[in-house]
Amino acid sequence: MDVAVGKGAASAETGAARARLLFAATLFGSALLLFAVQPMFAKMVLPVLGGTPAVWSVAMVVFQALLLAGYAYAHVLARYVPLGMAVGVHAALVLLAMLALPVAIAAGWGTPPADGEAVWLVGLFVASVGLPFFALSANGPLLQAWYAARGGQGAQNPYLLYAASNLGSFAALILYPLVFEPVLPLDVQSHWWSVGFVGVAAAIGVCGVAAVRAGGFAMPAAGRGEAVAAGPGAWGERARWIGLSMVPSGLLVAVTAHIQTDIAAIPLLWVVPLALFLLTFVLAFRDKPIVPDCVLFWTQAGATAAALGSLKFGAFALWMMLPLTLGLFLVNAMVCHGALYRCRPPAGRLTEFYLCLSIGGVVGGLFAGLAAPHIFSTVVEYPVLLVAALACRPGALQGPWREAWKDISPVVAVTVAVAVSSMVTALVIGDAFASEFVLLGCAVIGMVLSSRSARRCVVLGVALCLLVILGGRIGTDPGESRRSFFGVHRIAESKDGRFRVLFHGTTIHGAMRIREEDGRPSSGQPEPTTYYATGGAIADSLEIARALQGGAVQHTAVVGLGTGSLACQRRPGEAMTFYEIDPEVIRIARDPSLFRFLPECGSDAGIVHGDARLTLAGSSDSYGLILVDAFSSDAIPTHLLTREALALYRKRLTQDGVLAFHISNRHFDLTRPLAQLAEEMGARAFARKDGRDEPFEQRMKAPATVLLMLRGEEAARVAQANGFVPVAPDKTRRPWTDNYVNLIAVMLDMNRP
Repeated sequence: MDVAVGKGAASAETGAARARLLFAATLFGSALLLFAVQPMFAKMVLPVLGGTPAVWSVAMVVFQALLLAGYAYAHVLARYVPLGMAVGVHAALVLLAMLALPVAIAAGWGTPPADGEAVWLVGLFVASVGLPFFALSANGPLLQAWYAARGGQGAQNPYLLYAASNLGSFAALILYPLVFEPVLPLDVQSHWWSVGFVGVAAAIGVCGVAAVRAGGFAMPAAGRGEAVAAGPGAWGERARWIGLSMVPSGLLVAVTAHIQTDIAAIPLLWVVPLALFLLTFVLAFRDKPIVPDCVLFWTQAGATAAALGSLKFGAFALWMMLPLTLGLFLVNAMVCHGALYRCRPPAGRLTEFYLCLSIGGVVGGLFAGLAAPHIFSTVVEYPVLLVAALACRPGALQGPWREAWKDISPVVAVTVAVAVSSMVTALVIGDAFASEFVLLGCAVIGMVLSSRSARRCVVLGVALCLLVILGGRIGTDPGESRRSFFGVHRIAESKDGRFRVLFHGTTIHGAMRIREEDGRPSSGQPEPTTYYATGGAIADSLEIARALQGGAVQHTAVVGLGTGSLACQRRPGEAMTFYEIDPEVIRIARDPSLFRFLPECGSDAGIVHGDARLTLAGSSDSYGLILVDAFSSDAIPTHLLTREALALYRKRLTQDGVLAFHISNRHFDLTRPLAQLAEEMGARAFARKDGRDEPFEQRMKAPATVLLMLRGEEAARVAQANGFVPVAPDKTRRPWTDNYVNLIAVMLDMNRP
């Protein structure tokens, strides 16, 4: 008898292990597909709208909204529909979603509007991938509910399966930029994604059959004797779930925007915060924490003070800011998701729990991705959400605040000490920048000393956040910020007051002298500066085109406007047309109170608003020079550098026309792929990298890297006479097309001779 019981127990344990493996593998595969389609489809959109961080931010908001819809659908099925019928309904939905395969841009969505790009993008994403994504998004909570409904060993805590789902999501985001994108063209990616969808659909059917056999056909998947929560207490619990999920979701979007705007505009970094976000679910949704709470809270306190201080004082370099920003985001997400796991409900309310998490995710994403760009002129949402993450710590907002003075008074004392020490330092050593380090050091010390008290951390965090929002960096003019769908533009004066500068994120997009060396206001036609200064590679590209075309370029097309500096390099009788996607940049360049390049030198220059791929295709003009200068910060609009794009440029060039690319960049070397495409179009590539012979601040002259595509021996001779050297194509690489781009290779090229 004991032997029979033992065999029965062993058999039950084996069956439970097999079921756990089946459900975990299906969840892993479903999540892998779910998160692989996000960067894949966003890349498909690039030739339509261009490479901008805002595309990825809107994409995340759309996918969060579809995820919410999927979770709501899963909750209804699990709560109100008998298990067998729910399995049939979901199987029918998955089969219906197959009709939308393969993944591609939906018909009728080829041209974005002049305004309202975000709304247009939402419609495009929903029409193109909405149904398959919706079907996959429901699998996470639904399969966990089915696993709980089948009963047996492990059914009481199906939340552990959430780790498998998030591991699949994490794997997709890591593998896509490192493996899928460099190796597979988009159409091949879409094909294999469809194959994977069919495989996951089959696995879902097997899971459904297993759940029905073990749990019964008529019994709802959720509930099994557990009461549904109701009343004020339940609503407070739901509000807590929503709030704890809202903060890390908002931070996800805000951190991405902060990195792209203020640290490094590297498109590959778009997926890193999302991958870390998913990883924290794996680390936090477990009974035994991987990192002790005291370590998390101490790290969160110190890193938050350092991050807020650096936003205020600009004290850190790139190699410090990037790890600090990503590390702090990881810690904040761990704190919030750990709190969520601690307050999880019983398995019978699993789908309700995930529905609330999804609601919080959408609210946070909407705030940071869509609302904040219209409310704030800079990335203010980032410091605000950092403070909100401090408030997610246990005890941060508990207890009567009227009795909290004893708890808060030390923080007030530290804040006063920080301000006084900064002023004393500035007075004693006469260096305002050195006082920034004193402020930052005192802030970190104060936060660390307060780390054991969540309430103190919140108060000090609020104080630092207000410093960030209310003022710019000490000793500099904070300037004016303008924000659009395509990023944050800041107009400020140099420290010595001689130049007005336009920043896009961390990159200068133009500068104009406003005062002479003796302090007198500058007058007359402004002199081109930065990359467009006389004698630089860009200005000499114009000279080469003139030499090849009888002394004048009849018509020049410039993709990218900036401040309009290049207008002051044209000669009488030469026409120039700028193609610019960002309407805010057009407004800035045309405003004579800000920059006078266009008003003084190009009042008759044409400005075409829209993506250059689309607007050039719709133009009938021919150009003696096309200069592609559309790299916002260091982001790469790869759709302007593909075989299809070059075929378009060739159609618009005159017989002796010159095609030039401004490829100055801190992270990517684009000479090799462009040289390869030049050979394809029957031309030769010549590149020049300017040297720096004086400090940039002296005359705001910046060295440029330019690549020319030319035909004929005479063109080659003129280019080499102007310092351009031939670039041999690398025939071992696959040419860049709308279907294939390998950014990893050109990133590695930066470190090669």
